[in-house]
Amino acid sequence: MEQHLFTNEIILSWLQYFAQNTRIDLERVKMLDITRKNKNVIPMVESHRATLVFTEAGDKDIFYRMWTAGLGDCEVWYNEGSEPVGPICHDKLSDMINRGINASAGMLILNPNARNTYKIGMDNENFRRGSVHYVGSEIRSVILNKMQVELQDDICIISGESIAVEAALIATEGTVIAVEYDGADRMTMEENIEHFGLHNIQVIDHVDAETMKDCPVPSLVFLVASASMEQELDCLTRLNPQISVVIYTLDFSVAANIESTFEKYGIRDREVIQISVSKLNNKNSFDQQPAPWIISGKAAREL
Repeated sequence: MEQHLFTNEIILSWLQYFAQNTRIDLERVKMLDITRKNKNVIPMVESHRATLVFTEAGDKDIFYRMWTAGLGDCEVWYNEGSEPVGPICHDKLSDMINRGINASAGMLILNPNARNTYKIGMDNENFRRGSVHYVGSEIRSVILNKMQVELQDDICIISGESIAVEAALIATEGTVIAVEYDGADRMTMEENIEHFGLHNIQVIDHVDAETMKDCPVPSLVFLVASASMEQELDCLTRLNPQISVVIYTLDFSVAANIESTFEKYGIRDREVIQISVSKLNNKNSFDQQPAPWIISGKAAREL
């Protein structure tokens, strides 16, 4: 069995400590152990009014990262040791940005501005710009709807930076494998990972058996159609013969020939839709965005 720093007994002792020293209704507290793999503290605090975070010593800039993410108004309740005993302290997070974590302990973070639900299709202004031209938020919403991401999913995202970020925010107990062929795009992806405080994204530079061997086997792949699409589908359907597939393309020939491509790799339940979005500009005329085809299916490959 995997060993954890914070056992059930330790977690219960911290819950009792905060119950005795605060007026918070613990029924409404979300618990998060960020000493475990792939746990994202910033999105969790953003979406909950009260989060009990368990962390280990050595994180020197956790409060600074939260402050840069816009969480400066949060209130942090904590003590000065590694045991749930003694006086309790509380400070505004914006006053703690020069502090780090010097002991393994629990801390209660209260966010009066928490949003209770995650809304898909974030505005593009939320992302680090870098080298990437992001798909429109309305189109991203449809893509995520077709992906049907769940909490524990392991997902491969190929050349879809904003899709990778939003998928990671949803699949908080899973992993997103972000494939970025271009070095500048990988840098932008890393900037977004830091900006959103994500720990459940792995970035690789291409898809093959070697690069995927240390990654979890994905149950879902989203990819932007390219010259390497068939090689990617071949590799991923071999890794998981039942993988779900969602493809984005602006190329009519790709959409027109997708039936034969899917047949080659044993992908069934094909669905092809085209999305058209127009926005009213300041001249009272409509600007039409690119109209991609979104193609989905599920593999049932026999190897």
